[in-house]
Amino acid sequence: MELRLDDKVAVVTGGSRGIGLAIATEYANSGAQVMIVSRKADACEAAAAEIGHGCIWMAGNVGDADFAEAAIDRAVSDFGRVDVLVNNAATNPYAGPIIDVDLPRWEKTLQVNLTAPLLWTQLAWQKSMRDGDGGCSVIHVSSVGGLATSEMLGVYNLTKSGLMNMTRQLAAEMGPKVRVNAVAPGLIKTDFAKMLWEGDRGDEVAKAYPLGRLGETADIAGAAMYLAAETGSWITGETIVLDGGGLVSLSRGGG
Repeated sequence: MELRLDDKVAVVTGGSRGIGLAIATEYANSGAQVMIVSRKADACEAAAAEIGHGCIWMAGNVGDADFAEAAIDRAVSDFGRVDVLVNNAATNPYAGPIIDVDLPRWEKTLQVNLTAPLLWTQLAWQKSMRDGDGGCSVIHVSSVGGLATSEMLGVYNLTKSGLMNMTRQLAAEMGPKVRVNAVAPGLIKTDFAKMLWEGDRGDEVAKAYPLGRLGETADIAGAAMYLAAETGSWITGETIVLDGGGLVSLSRGGG
């Protein structure tokens, strides 16, 4: 079944590489007009050229309120509205126990991973989605880590857990005009997660997954497409876990 987003306008944060680039490309190839945003202008320009189909871009910090407003304004000015918002941009400046995290890195992680998705959703709602005919969609890129504890990624995972909860809350508040859902990837082969899958590490993780492999960005783009298209028209407030079965892996422990 071919899914289409003809006549839709999509904004993808963190759209210059990895999961964001894959989602933006999938949307553009399916008929949507796409805007990507990311921190670096050269990366955005290269990604937009790769995506094609008239993709536009802006470079800046997604946690900056003025930049976020300017980007949403540009999408509305150039394309007329915003139908789909993908909050994909994320950061992870700290690895270690939460009890030891310094406040600057704690606050940066919260700002980018949790506050920014709310900010961008508010702006898309206020400037376009609220006054539309319905059928709009917000998709948050969370993480399967938000469903677990971690020795090293506790701060990052906490923000992703909060994003799942915010997904449910916004879905309750923004319906029926807007559907709000999340995807929660497991280990995906991206540069962002490279330290977790390089070399033998990735092979060991893949062995523990029932599906026997790590995730690819296309796996997440397909789910984001399903949620944004007509196929997702009766889904809201949900988080789709995409982890190769990692959460249901059989325990290898004894006892």
